[in-house]
Amino acid sequence: MGSSTFSKPWRPFPENNEDILEFLNSYKPQNQEANHLRILFLGPVGAGKSTLINSIDSVLQHRVIVRGLTDAISGKSFTRKYKTYKFSKGSQGHYSFVCNDIMGMEQKDGGVHVEDIKLALRGHVKDDYEFKPQQQLTKSDERYRSCPSLNDRVHVLVTVVPAGSVSILSEEVVKKLRKVRLAAREMDIPQLAILTKVDEACPKAKQDPKNIYKSKYLKEQVEKFSQLLGFSVNCIFLVKNYSSEISIDDDTDAHILCALKQMILHGNDFLTHLND
Repeated sequence: MGSSTFSKPWRPFPENNEDILEFLNSYKPQNQEANHLRILFLGPVGAGKSTLINSIDSVLQHRVIVRGLTDAISGKSFTRKYKTYKFSKGSQGHYSFVCNDIMGMEQKDGGVHVEDIKLALRGHVKDDYEFKPQQQLTKSDERYRSCPSLNDRVHVLVTVVPAGSVSILSEEVVKKLRKVRLAAREMDIPQLAILTKVDEACPKAKQDPKNIYKSKYLKEQVEKFSQLLGFSVNCIFLVKNYSSEISIDDDTDAHILCALKQMILHGNDFLTHLND
């Protein structure tokens, strides 16, 4: 039996988290029509989307934060409403990016309606809209925004899937994810993917976050996911969320920060070249 890890990480990591934190702190969209950059997280039920938003907030606040509620028991999406999360800079106001959580995708008729996600991408879904699996948002609904501004639109789409579930994603969920990807492509919205819960999928990653990009198993999952949904490997990131911890650590932070910086860079490119 060969080793389950590479001797060196297959993706180099920034040495200094402070550099990325400084970049995020000073970031402003390069488009005068947008005062923030909007990131939408999408994925199957239980992917860890809400926990990922909590983890991003934890890194930025330097302590474990729980704002987006999660549920490990029901097997159904715990997120029912469309919600925008802002991130506080204390007395300096807020960071110039926001994250949106959306109801998880389920098989058959459960979970978020694909057409509702397309409306969200275009900015037609107002905060607190409650998703209904059997019924999509209509123009007559009070939560339908008829004239979205650039601020309301999604500037980067991030597909979130647990690293250990890549091989067992149902055909139905894959089809739905693919439909949204194609719709986002039509709108020129940049797309990234995050494989979460790497600590549950790989004992070496659980043992030490430094092993995340050394794990042969996790690299295989990235490659499988790339083939499954057509993401290029350099647009797929591995992340361990803060879910059981009561304090943060630099190595876990580094993976979250690296993925977040790429979201910002891709979204900013979209905003910058929108009027080309």
